[in-house]
Amino acid sequence: MKLHFKQIVIVILSIFLLSCSSDENTAEISTFPITPLLGSIKYLALGDSYTIGQSVCETCRFPEQLKSSLTAIYPQASFSLKIIATTGWTTTNLISAINTQNPDPNYDLVTLLIGVNNQYQGKSFSIYEKEFPELVEKAIVLAKGNKERVIVISIPDYAYTPFGKIQMEGEGERISSEINQYNSFAESYCKLNNIVFVSITDISRKGLDNPDLVAADGLHPSAKAYTLFTERILPLVRVALQN
Repeated sequence: MKLHFKQIVIVILSIFLLSCSSDENTAEISTFPITPLLGSIKYLALGDSYTIGQSVCETCRFPEQLKSSLTAIYPQASFSLKIIATTGWTTTNLISAINTQNPDPNYDLVTLLIGVNNQYQGKSFSIYEKEFPELVEKAIVLAKGNKERVIVISIPDYAYTPFGKIQMEGEGERISSEINQYNSFAESYCKLNNIVFVSITDISRKGLDNPDLVAADGLHPSAKAYTLFTERILPLVRVALQN
């Protein structure tokens, strides 16, 4: 049985699209036409170790893989990437870094993945409740004021790593529960404000069953895990870049 191109696009997007929009908006996104991109496309990735790609090669981290995928899909466009992220950063650190670097608000795409260090360092959840919305607003400003060009990515769960299992023995359920709390807040905020949210946490929770998803340090995602993250994020980015 042959499927027309439009049908294939709809099927793929239906599988992968996880956003903060209502069911009606999701239906609209899933059928949004994908057209060629031209010119220079600037991508800004905001985050922590999961964005900078701790313990994997520079081209293995998900922002670089995403850039490479977009370059292959849209050969007539030129993609550039800037990363503001450092291992160990909390929401407070990221806000400070953005304020210090003061990047120009001229990005065509902005991704945000932050919060694991708030949880790991035992920061009050109220800090995240205050600072996550502030970071989303900063991301929107940096995306030329277009919130449809901002994509929030869920926090991976390090309880499903050798580090989480051994070094944090007996703490797995607490870690997962707290990460769920952070992700639920972020997703709810995104849904309320019509910001795209994509969950990759389920992928990270395969880390103990599939050691190939964990980097050599036993804690962070591997290049293979980042590939799976990228595959999950890419359809949403393709739609965002049409807006």
